[in-house]
Amino acid sequence: MPHLKYFDLHEAATALSCNGMELTRLKRERAMDAVYQALRQAIVGSQMKPGERLNVDELAGKLGVSLTPIRHAIQQLSTEGLVEIRPRSGTFVANLSARDVAETFDIRFALERLAAERTVEQLTPLIIKKFRDLLKALRRPVRTAADREQHEADNADFHRLLIEASGNRRLVEMYETLNAHIRIARIHAGEENWPARAHDEEQEHEAIVRALEDRDAAVLLDALRRHIFRARDSLMASLTSLES
Repeated sequence: MPHLKYFDLHEAATALSCNGMELTRLKRERAMDAVYQALRQAIVGSQMKPGERLNVDELAGKLGVSLTPIRHAIQQLSTEGLVEIRPRSGTFVANLSARDVAETFDIRFALERLAAERTVEQLTPLIIKKFRDLLKALRRPVRTAADREQHEADNADFHRLLIEASGNRRLVEMYETLNAHIRIARIHAGEENWPARAHDEEQEHEAIVRALEDRDAAVLLDALRRHIFRARDSLMASLTSLES
C-alpha cells in the first residue's frame, strides 16, 4: 500500500506500518491538526476501508502522539460522519447506506447549483481554460488501477473547480465534507458499472462546460441536475444490491 499523502505539515517523516497501512510520525506541536488530516486522508483515500475498526492506542503509537489528539481527531471525523463511535464496541470507518447517499446527493446538488449560479456571473477565460484542461485529462484511457485513481482525482477536481470558482469559502468547506462521504460510499459499493459511468460522465462534463462557456445558467443547471442525479442513481443501485 502506498504512503499516505498529507498536506505540508512540516513533520519529520519516518514511515511506520499499521496493519498494512502506512502512517507518518508527526511533530507534536502540530499534532491536533496533523492527526485529523492524516486520518481523514486515509479514510477518503481508501487506506482505511468502510467498516474497518480503528484501534486508538495503535494509531497513537504509530503516529508518535498521545491519545488526546487521536481522540480529538476521531471526534471531528465523527461529527463529519466519516467514522462511527459505537458504545462498548469501538470506533469504525463509516459505512453509508443507499438512503445516506440519496440525502447526500440532494445536498450536493443544492451546493453545486448555488456555486454554478455564482460562477456564471464571474466567469473568466482562466477558469474556462482550467475546465477544458480537466476535460482533456478525463478523456485519457483508463487501463489500470492507477489510471482509475487518477481519473477519479481529476473528476473530483472538476467539481471542486466549480465550487471554488464561486468564490464562497464556506461553500467549499461544506462541499469537501459531502465529497468525502460520496468517496466512502463508492469504495464500499465497488461500482462494477464504472466503465459505463465514466462514459456518461464524459458527455455530461462536456455539456456542463459548454453551458459555462455560453454563460447559460438555465442550461448549466439542467446539465448539473442530470449529471449529479444520474451518478446518484448509479451509486444507490450498487449499494442497494449489497444491502439486499
